[in-house]
Amino acid sequence: MASFKPYRVPSKDSGKFRLARLDPGATPFAQGSETQQREELDDLAQELDKLQNRLHAEGRRKLLLVLQGMDTSGKDGTIRWVFSRTSPLGVRVMPFKAPSELERAHDYLWRCHAVVPAAGQIMIWNRSHYEDVLVPVVNGLIDKKETQRRYRHINDFERLLTDTGTTVIKCMLHISKEEQRTRLQERIDTPAKQWKFQRTDLDVRVKWDAYQAAYEKALAATSTARAPWHVIPADSKTHRNLMIARLLIKTLQDMDPQTPPPDPALKGLVVS
Repeated sequence: MASFKPYRVPSKDSGKFRLARLDPGATPFAQGSETQQREELDDLAQELDKLQNRLHAEGRRKLLLVLQGMDTSGKDGTIRWVFSRTSPLGVRVMPFKAPSELERAHDYLWRCHAVVPAAGQIMIWNRSHYEDVLVPVVNGLIDKKETQRRYRHINDFERLLTDTGTTVIKCMLHISKEEQRTRLQERIDTPAKQWKFQRTDLDVRVKWDAYQAAYEKALAATSTARAPWHVIPADSKTHRNLMIARLLIKTLQDMDPQTPPPDPALKGLVVS
């Protein structure tokens, strides 16, 4: 069985972390044929549903999954496949887009507080508060001092979440520049997928190296023992889904949520 350890960004000696050392084309969590992998993913999705049901029934703790990655890295696909068997009653998804006028009128973490998971919930953030230490950094809108301040803000925010019963899983979907080119071209060439393509995607692609550097620094500065980052090799969509599904299941198994004990008053009760 593959280990998550090589893909967990260290919370100590983070200055040694190098994103480029992790191969986006690696598939350590994928075994067997493509058909076998898809069957395994379906089994994992069903197991995740059982664990989520226990978390929901317990109604006390919460889980937050943060998905970050370059355009086409597969955030939407991850949600679609990993949670394909999960009841929507206890799972919520929040896509973070460009801040609205109302959101810009507040501090950059303001919009995050309202969408943290409630007791018994799994919340998935499709992009997140990390956009505020990526886009402004690459575009030169904040300086190094402000960037470091935001790293501290984020670590404090996530400490608040974990102190109040939220388990935080952060996944950076790591794809290669060539794989992104292939996926963008597919969107352009496939009429049914053209709605996914925006010309601004190409503007961001020109800044690929700058974004990789911004990701590397952000991950190193904000991977903590309480809320670690995992880099997910994502050139293979199936591998990406398998790895995240296994990470979620392992996390929930470690949490070991418990359904409420039987009510003694119901013993022997017969519904007429």
